[in-house]
Amino acid sequence: MSRTKSKLGPGVGVLGLSALGIVFGDIGTSPLYTFKTILNMTGSAPAPYVILGILSLILWTLIIVTSVKYVGFAMRVDNDGEGGVLALMSLLAVKKHRRPTIVAIGLFGAALIYGDGAITPAISVLSALEGLNIATPALRPYVLPAAVAILVALFAIQPLGTARIGKAFGPIMAVWFFAIALLGLWGISRHPAVLVALNPIYGIRFLFSNGFTSFLVLGGVFLCVTGAEALYADMGHFGPRPIRLAWSAIVLPSLALNYAGQAAIVLGGASTTDNIFYQLCPGPLLIPFILLATIATIIASQSIITGAFSMTRQAIQLGWLPRVRIAQTSAEGYGQIYVGTINWLLMIATVSLTLFFGKSDNLAAAYGIAVSLTMLMTSALLFIAMREIWGWNRFASGAIAGAFLCIDTSFFVANLTKIADGGYVPLLLASLIYGIMWIWHSGSTAVVQTLTERGVSVKEFLGSVVSRKIPRVSGTAVFLTRTLSETPPVMVWHVLHNRALHELLVVLTVVSESVPWIENSKRLSLVEIEPNFWRATARYGFMERPNIPEVLGHAFEQGCPLQIDDVVYYIGHETVLGREDGKGLPHWVTVVFAWMERNSVHVTDFFRLPGDGVVEIGRQIAI
Repeated sequence: MSRTKSKLGPGVGVLGLSALGIVFGDIGTSPLYTFKTILNMTGSAPAPYVILGILSLILWTLIIVTSVKYVGFAMRVDNDGEGGVLALMSLLAVKKHRRPTIVAIGLFGAALIYGDGAITPAISVLSALEGLNIATPALRPYVLPAAVAILVALFAIQPLGTARIGKAFGPIMAVWFFAIALLGLWGISRHPAVLVALNPIYGIRFLFSNGFTSFLVLGGVFLCVTGAEALYADMGHFGPRPIRLAWSAIVLPSLALNYAGQAAIVLGGASTTDNIFYQLCPGPLLIPFILLATIATIIASQSIITGAFSMTRQAIQLGWLPRVRIAQTSAEGYGQIYVGTINWLLMIATVSLTLFFGKSDNLAAAYGIAVSLTMLMTSALLFIAMREIWGWNRFASGAIAGAFLCIDTSFFVANLTKIADGGYVPLLLASLIYGIMWIWHSGSTAVVQTLTERGVSVKEFLGSVVSRKIPRVSGTAVFLTRTLSETPPVMVWHVLHNRALHELLVVLTVVSESVPWIENSKRLSLVEIEPNFWRATARYGFMERPNIPEVLGHAFEQGCPLQIDDVVYYIGHETVLGREDGKGLPHWVTVVFAWMERNSVHVTDFFRLPGDGVVEIGRQIAI
């Protein structure tokens, strides 16, 4: 399946509205907990200069990190229209001299997104429901159970698909942004002097007012941009123009007004012990607004889950994760998928974190460190992109990327203090996922190397077929192999054990490219290297799911007399063992890889082969 890009279709405005729900859910619900978390770090009775300094830092963080870095620069670097740390890694990894470093940065950045993704639904839903503590204090004991119930229900409905629900995400989030903007204006009207915080001097003055203590507040300020990475990662779904339009016209103004409104009522003497966000809301509207906030946080959580599904598919196609079952939940959009393994693992992690931390204040202490490190890695990759893709000189790229790196490093260092308070959780999750990626890729590479070492030339193999008088039967045999040359081992073993060979032979290798989509005209390449012996290569992008019967249906167009209804597919079932000479992978890596190989989705399902047309041949591979 390939995606054709057309100028026709929904307009920029319509796509921008849709992007409100998918792209901006996380950053759009951050006002629920950000300002409150920062004030908790500064004391119970903050001075006016503290309040104005915090607001100034929030506003300029939104402008510099999101508007300038991501909207202005990062979204200009795309991999065939796709964005995000994995897409950027794939684009830059073709530069062979820096491949190991780039791959390590990109993969750990992706793993960190998984780690923080487990916290996002928990802190979002909890912070929304905690408004009940203000509206009806008697319901306080039920906030945590209600949050757990909502989260479990959210993950439980994922197998049904979100195509219909997704259509409502944009309008609902539009209502949300309109509502928080109105509340912000109401708060500003009570203390208009708060608008002086637009002057960055207030933020700078606060940072230098109390030394390192003021610097540590950046760890809380960073919460206002924890969803900024989504702007870049979701660029392929909507395109850069709709995302830029939605951010500049709706999201940024709404967030700025709401944060200013919260600061205004605190300047006016509002209590900082309760949730400041909900204190903006008039009493009679509090319950309806809590309901709207809960729906908005569910949408934000859904966006995180959908993003995890998409990133998993990319990592599988790029060869960094084991094959898992991926279900297409809608024929309307390729991005509508469901990955059961990821869904249930995320649910266990999210619900466990919700029960362990109990309150959004506690979760905020663990939130942000993983995303800040991901942003730091994105800035490092942007520097390479400026040099190697845009062709900027060292001074220009160093000045721009260096500024981003300084800002991201400041946020990361400030967030390091959260490690002891729970920040270790997303880092441990990310390290575990990175380890899985490394083991799977190392094992897969070792298997290919072992198979290549045992290769038999095609001429030698066919010569032995003739000399041994191996009978040739009618029909076509397609042998799937990872090797790009020589005779595939599965073909050698087939002849050895079955003592027969089809008349027409096709050796097929499936290659995952470092681009998201492959044009249909470049999908399949066929070469006849010996009479009736063809070598085929099927190419897929990391956003696509292979379909072997479909692609082989076009073999006749390239001169190969293959009849798709008369094909038998041969695949190898590998039993991975450790090498006895001690030259292979460490024993524990081999054991873990072998376990993942046994439990990954079968090749038949992954390549969508017909179950009654596949012959599987067992073999042992020592790595």
